[in-house]
Amino acid sequence: MSSDFDLRKFDEYKEDNRREVKKAKGGLPNSLWETYSSFANCYGGVIILGVSENPDGSWQTTGLSDERKLRKDFWDTINNKTKVSANILADSDVESFTDEKTGNVILVITVPRAERSQKPIFLNGDLFGATYRRNWEGDYHCTSNEVRAMVRDETEETMDMKIIENLTVDQLDLETVHKYRNQHRTLKPGHPWNSISDPEYLEMIGAAAVGEDKELHPTAAGLLMFGDEYRIVREFPEYFLDYRETLDPFIRWTDRLYSSTGDWSGNIYDFYFRVYNKLSMDIKVPFKLEGGTRVDDTPVHKAIREALANCLVNTDFYVPRGVVIRKERDSIVMENPGYSRVGKYQMRRGGESDPRNKALMKMFNLIDIGERAGSGVPELFSVWEAEGWEEPTIEERYGEASRTLLTLSFSKKSGAKSGSKKSGAKSGSKKSGAKSGSKKSGAKSGSKISGIKVTEQKQKILEFLQANGDQKAADISEYVELGRSRTLDLLKELIADGSVVPIGENRARKYMAISDITKCDIK
Repeated sequence: MSSDFDLRKFDEYKEDNRREVKKAKGGLPNSLWETYSSFANCYGGVIILGVSENPDGSWQTTGLSDERKLRKDFWDTINNKTKVSANILADSDVESFTDEKTGNVILVITVPRAERSQKPIFLNGDLFGATYRRNWEGDYHCTSNEVRAMVRDETEETMDMKIIENLTVDQLDLETVHKYRNQHRTLKPGHPWNSISDPEYLEMIGAAAVGEDKELHPTAAGLLMFGDEYRIVREFPEYFLDYRETLDPFIRWTDRLYSSTGDWSGNIYDFYFRVYNKLSMDIKVPFKLEGGTRVDDTPVHKAIREALANCLVNTDFYVPRGVVIRKERDSIVMENPGYSRVGKYQMRRGGESDPRNKALMKMFNLIDIGERAGSGVPELFSVWEAEGWEEPTIEERYGEASRTLLTLSFSKKSGAKSGSKKSGAKSGSKKSGAKSGSKKSGAKSGSKISGIKVTEQKQKILEFLQANGDQKAADISEYVELGRSRTLDLLKELIADGSVVPIGENRARKYMAISDITKCDIK
């Protein structure tokens, strides 16, 4: 039985973006092939012949005059290259069923999602005039830009491998190249590429290649990663990178960074790190030491790095509207032009990596970003589940400017406990770094941790506040293992130093590290 159709659920079905019914009393309807094309070019779907749709959206079987002849006509037509560009069905994808209530026979055709190398599926030999996609309940003609996007994705050589022969490697932004090389050298100090020249290095990482003139030129990936924005847009006119931060509902943007300002390079490398630093600024970091050094990284940090890199390496830089990263008070939304090459369901499942820009992915991999083959998105979902946050959502929008949107919410799922102690939790997380043997807040005034000086006690208080946000004196006292009076004395000194600010009055008073004030818009 077809995996997408169950006759027992017939009365529950209605047409949507994965199901289509047609009467087919007089033979195969012409619209069948438009639906075949649209399903194949999107997520696949089921076409049911011998069924009509009632005014209320429910279905009823009408039956087929000659199911055997209809089936033969179907296979003859789908294998006719002048009618359909490719047959992507197996014999088992076409099945007949009998409605026991009426005795009517129906034919169920399960259309799979076409492989990237098979797209676009088009009709009548007309690539630009007869390629279809599905938009909710209807099939629509793809625009020429949508068709070109599918054609670009058809080949194994991705668009970023193209050699830009009108540029030379010395026209890349060497400051960005050297920042990248320094990062690579720090991560992999013994790597054999560390000692070679810049042009050789760029060729080794896929940022440059030898052209037809036997000279070295930047690849599209090299231009995108290391070029200046004004040069990038000559090759990619729709190129635009945009970061928007809206933490105050009364201000349109509390912060904005975009590629065309002219006061920075505008390339992907600089955008990635500038934006990641802004996205990670509010992530709560538990107090953790490894070998005497504080560790400020958490699974949430890593997941956001993966997601941001995934957004950039899967962007179709020929599609309008550009990359948009939006940071709001309780969510992050990452939008990139272009649909997912593996589809959002496979993207969620993981295990299959097919980036739109393989050379860019390689360059990120070399500096330990996006290194997991096809596992980044499932890991992201696992991290969000561990934090008790609402599940991330993936949305694909087809049309003239197709887009993929990933939404990361920091809101707790209904029923989830507030104040998660897990790494990366946002406001409400308490005592994430507290020791299991910490003393209760009734310790004698003046008590202190043996061997730790006053400045170290103050530093420990600041680290606790920076990791957990505003806290009451009792929670601070418990963490630093000092009596309440001694803790209050230290807090007074920190306030006088300008390192801490009190919030609220009397028993409701809390204390916040000055460095956190701008994050929370407290004035």
